[in-house]
Amino acid sequence: MQEREWPDEGELVVCTVTNVKDFVAFVTLDEYNNREGLIPIAEVARGWIKHIRDFVREGQKVVCKVLHVDRKKGHIDLSLKDVNDHQRKEKIHEWKNEQKASKWISFISEATGVNETELQSIFYQEYGALFPVFEDVLTDENGTLKRLNLNKKVADSLIQVAGENVKLQKVTITGHLILMSTKPDGVNVIRRALRSAQPNVDDADIELVYVGAPKYRVKVTAHDYKTAEKAIDKVAKAAIGVVERAGGTGEFVRKQRSGKN
Repeated sequence: MQEREWPDEGELVVCTVTNVKDFVAFVTLDEYNNREGLIPIAEVARGWIKHIRDFVREGQKVVCKVLHVDRKKGHIDLSLKDVNDHQRKEKIHEWKNEQKASKWISFISEATGVNETELQSIFYQEYGALFPVFEDVLTDENGTLKRLNLNKKVADSLIQVAGENVKLQKVTITGHLILMSTKPDGVNVIRRALRSAQPNVDDADIELVYVGAPKYRVKVTAHDYKTAEKAIDKVAKAAIGVVERAGGTGEFVRKQRSGKN
């Protein structure tokens, strides 16, 4: 995988511990051509440390925060204690995705004959990373291909590899529709409202579940919150519009939103 030369201060980096001394741990930076960095014992963990090996050991993968970079001397100072569990998990997840994306680019290179490094350079120039390219080509094929300006053979291979390997993350928004009508044909009014609440919305799945009159649960699943929000607003407005035009009342109550794989 194409590597950048030096990390930026404040950046989170994935490292491999290579040597642990009494007061310092030496690591190599996996994303930066295995440049060497060091973690002073004061930056290994919070509080008093009796044995540094209780916290780091040779061969261990760790996520560190870059404290200082001296390019002239080749020194990179790192902190382990300044990275919380959430940051560590997110960084490792990102790093693993980049590893996978690098392999997928090698597949494209083999299928098209285009140099792997050349492909990586194109992706890095436009996205600053590899994995997001494969996600974007599934969610916005035309826009992504236009942005990358790839020839048809490479573009077709990219679409194929992305489709075979990428599982897009989805988000969910839920809420309750409260629909009431006191008209003699109120039941039919509600039925029409519910039918209108299931419009065709691109890139979103809509589910309506009866909770108990006058309440109906709405669940919208999409690849991003913007799409989900647009879809659920369309659902609510359609249903409420039908009821209100028939002299009834309608209300939408938002409950939650969540992400899932």
